[in-house]
Amino acid sequence: MATPLSPVSPLKTIAVVGLGTMGTGIAEVLTRAGREVVGIDISEAAAGRAVAALEAATKRAVGRGRLTERERGDVLARFRTFTDLRAAADADLVIEVVPESYEIKQHVFRELDSIVRPDTVLATGTNALSVTRLAADSARPERVLGLHFFNPAPAMKLVEVVSSVLTAPQAVAAVTDLALDLGKEPVAVGDRPGFVADGLLFGYLNQAAAMYEAKYASREDIDAAMRLGCGLPMGPLALLDLIGVDTARTVLEAMYAASHDRLHAPAPILKQLSEAGLTGRKSGRGFYTYEAPGSATVVRDALTPLEGVALTEGRTVRSVGVAGSGTMASGIAEVFAKAGYEVVLAARSEEKAQAAKARIGKSLSRSVDKGRMTVEAAAETLDRITPAGSYDAFADVDLALEAVAEDLEVKRQLFATFDKVCKPGAILATTTSSLPVVACARATSRPQDVIGMHFFNPAPAMKLVEVVRTVLTADDVHATVRELCAKVRKHPVDCGDRAGFIVNALLFPYLNNAIKMVQEHYATLDDIDAAMKLGGGYPMGPFELLDVVGLDVSLAIEKVLHREFRDPGLAPAPLLEHLVAAGCLGRKTGRGFREYAKR
Repeated sequence: MATPLSPVSPLKTIAVVGLGTMGTGIAEVLTRAGREVVGIDISEAAAGRAVAALEAATKRAVGRGRLTERERGDVLARFRTFTDLRAAADADLVIEVVPESYEIKQHVFRELDSIVRPDTVLATGTNALSVTRLAADSARPERVLGLHFFNPAPAMKLVEVVSSVLTAPQAVAAVTDLALDLGKEPVAVGDRPGFVADGLLFGYLNQAAAMYEAKYASREDIDAAMRLGCGLPMGPLALLDLIGVDTARTVLEAMYAASHDRLHAPAPILKQLSEAGLTGRKSGRGFYTYEAPGSATVVRDALTPLEGVALTEGRTVRSVGVAGSGTMASGIAEVFAKAGYEVVLAARSEEKAQAAKARIGKSLSRSVDKGRMTVEAAAETLDRITPAGSYDAFADVDLALEAVAEDLEVKRQLFATFDKVCKPGAILATTTSSLPVVACARATSRPQDVIGMHFFNPAPAMKLVEVVRTVLTADDVHATVRELCAKVRKHPVDCGDRAGFIVNALLFPYLNNAIKMVQEHYATLDDIDAAMKLGGGYPMGPFELLDVVGLDVSLAIEKVLHREFRDPGLAPAPLLEHLVAAGCLGRKTGRGFREYAKR
């Protein structure tokens, strides 16, 4: 029978088992926070590297004025390394960060059972394996829990504190207090593969790998789309290379074994790369090729696109017609006018078109106030925009671009109108984010001239444009639009005509999975948002983002993705449907996942 866990004493002496990158980083965090740290690794070379890494890190800290030489000496004195687990005998807490293998971790825990005191807390740093299974094999399962730091541990604020059904509250309280004392943000979660941050992150990474494997988009375009469209610090394929393709495969296999959700079934390319030894940066090659093993510098390889090479000559574009009067339409009109193009801004009435132009005038005034443009440049930009109450004004434009309601029948009717009023050779473009571009093309007698140009909101600020080519789009139309994006200082990414294109196809399943976590009472809104901002580097948590986008818009996109790909894992979370049915649509209604103060 397990001994009841008495109140846990302050965690002053901490053993870190496994001195790889993560173990070394955790040791640095602990020593700098005043803890006595016993570093243990079976490899003397690994222990030596850990000491050298701590010496280098503290030397940099002194150089930056963050530590004095005396403080540095104290930090280094608090770190001792050993190759025998018996060195953990006096530890108040043991954190294991050995390889992600049940066999290896269970061996460590069994050995520790006969070495440490009865009140010592045992923590696993796993992000993929079951904490409960590891605890059940321990002689004292009540003092076993998960303590998941993020890489690099000294910089990343998030720590997931993982309880099993066997974990004593005193152990959770002790490590939570420790995390706070280390200056970290602890998030309490239950035991399931991936926990919160990796549970959401790795599903997204897996879908990106599958998207690349299907040759839907290039690795460069997938990564650029998610960086520029979502504000992420790294694209998913570059991140897979950083994490390690083999590590990602291990995490996904554990997640799939628990969830049986096809979105977690590792993409075959992850297995192929892993078995070929192409595991990412650490091997020098993964999705990208690197200068050397361990290097972050990407070098050209056979898949690297040639830059500045136009394979097809484009058409001449001097004037642009923008259809619509909303935020997106006025934003796109502003983008083209700033770049020197004559713009016709047409809406269903002269009043709506004038109101849209007035909105652009206010936006330009804000740019002047912030010193981003002169009064004269703003006036010239506004003068290039001609409001119109009829689409007949598009008779002479070289590009007609619609930004009206996301309704296929409305768009089809508009393209039929474009077909009648626009001159031969004019390019006809849609800004749809979720509807089939080819359906708009088929509403015209010239489908070869139709293409998707998906701008992101707010268009003047967001750099990304998804260029969506249908099977009917002419080569010169595609070439023209790519050149045009460069001229208006946007970054084009190529993708085919399927639901969600790149960004929404990867973003919304991630958001949907976050909703499912709340729906299943696994974690709170606040903890999930904190986990993704602090652990994943996301500019906004999923629920902040859902409320900004609008829950009705999010639900519509989820439904389109589910209908097209027919994957049960893409079915909209019932909680999202219930909130939309209740009229809780996010910030615009004052209530979504959270409540907002009335303006």
